[in-house]
Amino acid sequence: MANFIKVCKTSEVRAGCGKSIDINGKLVAVFNVDGNFYAINDTCGHRGGPLGEGELDGKTVICPWHGWRYDVTTGANELVPDFPTEKYQVRVEQDDVLVEI
Repeated sequence: MANFIKVCKTSEVRAGCGKSIDINGKLVAVFNVDGNFYAINDTCGHRGGPLGEGELDGKTVICPWHGWRYDVTTGANELVPDFPTEKYQVRVEQDDVLVEI
């Protein structure tokens, strides 16, 4: 059975932006792409940069440390396809964003 955890309010993640969130010791990045919410592992696979603090270009987040690029809708790594990051299921209930952990 899925375990969805409320992580933030929709108003806390503006369109075109991300947010780093610590969920019981698991670092997750939540993104708002045109009103749709997505969640991936917050830690870049290159050097551990915080993806939630990266610049969002459409549905691609750019790591603020060294520029690695991830598709926030799938977790795919655009520079090193064999090195994706974990993607989490997201639900929005009223104005709450919930992530499956």
